[in-house]
Amino acid sequence: MHGNATLRHTNTSVLSVTAVDAPEVVPSSVFDDRLAETYERLGVRAGLLEEVAGIKERRWWDAEMSFADAAALAGETALAEAGIDRQEVGLLVDTSVSRDHLEPSAAVAVHHSLGLSTACINFDLANACLGFVNAMSLAAYMIDAGQIEYALIVDGEGSRRPQETTLDRLAGPDATKAQLFGEFATLTLGSGSAAMVLGRSDAHPDGHRLLGGEARTGSQHHQLCYGDLDRMWTDTAGLLEAGLAVADETWAAAARNGWEWSTVEHFIMHQVSAVHTMMMQKQLGIDPEKAPLTFPTYGNIGPGSIPTTLAKHQHNITPGERVILTGIGSGINTTAVELLW
Repeated sequence: MHGNATLRHTNTSVLSVTAVDAPEVVPSSVFDDRLAETYERLGVRAGLLEEVAGIKERRWWDAEMSFADAAALAGETALAEAGIDRQEVGLLVDTSVSRDHLEPSAAVAVHHSLGLSTACINFDLANACLGFVNAMSLAAYMIDAGQIEYALIVDGEGSRRPQETTLDRLAGPDATKAQLFGEFATLTLGSGSAAMVLGRSDAHPDGHRLLGGEARTGSQHHQLCYGDLDRMWTDTAGLLEAGLAVADETWAAAARNGWEWSTVEHFIMHQVSAVHTMMMQKQLGIDPEKAPLTFPTYGNIGPGSIPTTLAKHQHNITPGERVILTGIGSGINTTAVELLW
């Protein structure tokens, strides 16, 4: 059965994809130092972030940097690399999980910062760590339909506040082992911003074709991970197990619906940790040599993870090669889409 979950695009290409690094590098050893007394009191050894999660460091924005400003930085670089007139952008989507406020949308701040046209439709799209890939498909349908010429997708994430508040909480004398491990995933997050410009393939033959893909959901697992700017609680083992099951269903559906991914040259995966990435690769039969990693030095940048990894890996992709963008978003949703470079 194809249905709504099989995505097929006919005339949309990626014209540019860019990432902007947050400036402050924060090693995991700094977190270990702040939690040293808690580790000792609870009988937990230090070093789990690096040794088990595989995250050596992550980045933070300056404290005064807004998430919308971070997203706009990446948007500016993506527009410059695409070489298009920003007044022709018909759609702007901000997919950031990180939010400074509930309303108005972050997209309006980015729209204003970038000086886009008053006719540019703009809004936020949130779907945990899959928002950026979802926005790509949404934009592609609008481009394929002839409604817009160009779309700009942006994402700005910041982990400084949730990590500082979590470290303060876990360093307290009343922190329990259950609390420590329940909030451990917060410490794997990272900061950064990314952006992508999409346009018509027939007008940009040198672009990278977005062909489509497959998506599935396991919404019965929506309570395995939830968070805000002050904390994130995660059933890590439960989320991984459920996510792998839904991802496996997605991959199987893709094969039934005509997608041939066994010979794809590059897999750009949403990255949470070493364990998560290794298990995903094993479950889906992905050769680790084909899946570049960013989490060891950037952490989990949420929906910015996939475009950031693609932006940093794109110089290794040869025209004519295929690229799969795939991930699991808490909730649970999974998506995999194919690019023809």
